[in-house]
Amino acid sequence: MSYLKHYAKTSGFTKISTIGDGDLKLTEFGIINLKDGETFSEKTEGNEVALIILGGKCSVKGNSFSFENLGERKNVFDGKPYTVYIPCGEEYTITANGDVELAWTASPSELKTDAYVIAPEQVKEVHIGKENYQRDAYLMLTDEFKSNHLFIGEAYVPSGNHASYPPHRHDADNLPVEVDMEEIYFFRFDPLGGYGIQKIYTDDRSIDYTCTVEENDTTLIPVGYHPVINAPGYTMYYLWIMAGENHRKFLSVIDPNHKWILEKK
Repeated sequence: MSYLKHYAKTSGFTKISTIGDGDLKLTEFGIINLKDGETFSEKTEGNEVALIILGGKCSVKGNSFSFENLGERKNVFDGKPYTVYIPCGEEYTITANGDVELAWTASPSELKTDAYVIAPEQVKEVHIGKENYQRDAYLMLTDEFKSNHLFIGEAYVPSGNHASYPPHRHDADNLPVEVDMEEIYFFRFDPLGGYGIQKIYTDDRSIDYTCTVEENDTTLIPVGYHPVINAPGYTMYYLWIMAGENHRKFLSVIDPNHKWILEKK
């Protein structure tokens, strides 16, 4: 089975992955590109939807909400994002205020709540790791915000560094140690031309998958450890979208074969 999806930038909405791809049970993912004045409309129906503005500005409106002129950054390497959450049973329209690009994700939900915006000033910034496995992360849609399944953030990996390292998994509900959450990574590089190596593997090696990731690639992570390596000379960006059936927590278990690295002085 392949856990890698490719995407070539195109106008309008492109669904990159759907439930069932890569054995994912809760997560769909796509990209929306709109020119100034263009619109995209959809019904959430039985899903909750999150929109992450990758670059540009837009307005998002529905029957019960109106979020005007959202967006500050030019691209994913230009600051923190705006994120819009839209619950099930809603209709919404995105209108581009200038060219705009958004990531779209949906997950089955029956949660009845209001739509809301997570502004850049509400995004938490954390620094993770040390030595050559450091990265910076933005935490947007966390368990501090209402959602049935989604937990979303962004990561920035310096030149030549490893990330999601030491390798970790979140495969089982075992609070307060670990939660069961599948995941998607969506990649960009600065400058263009960068690449990385993604590995996905389980303890019993029933999954042992390695691939090269380049601009606009998506990896699907149903279970298992999932470290990634960035090529020297580039900054790697990845949007990460986790979805948990029962819990939404930033909790994981380190591969015991590599746990000693955390204890190294």
